[in-house]
Amino acid sequence: MALMINEACTACDACEPVCPNQAISTGDPIYVIDPLKCTECVGAEDEPQCKLVCPADCILPNPDWEESQDDLLLKYQQLHS
Repeated sequence: MALMINEACTACDACEPVCPNQAISTGDPIYVIDPLKCTECVGAEDEPQCKLVCPADCILPNPDWEESQDDLLLKYQQLHS
């Protein structure tokens, strides 16, 4: 399942540089995650790097984008092929 950033985001910029898929970008007023690019770091890391570095704890699963681990891995492979 793709992740999303909620309104508790402080726009600190900690999450954007650690995303292996470049799925995080500056929004207005908070950062946003592109669900078409987010793989929760499946294929690159053992756990979502953005969640590890987020001081506001504002990154949550996106309920509109339910995907299996296999789906996330396939998406990662397609993004990096």
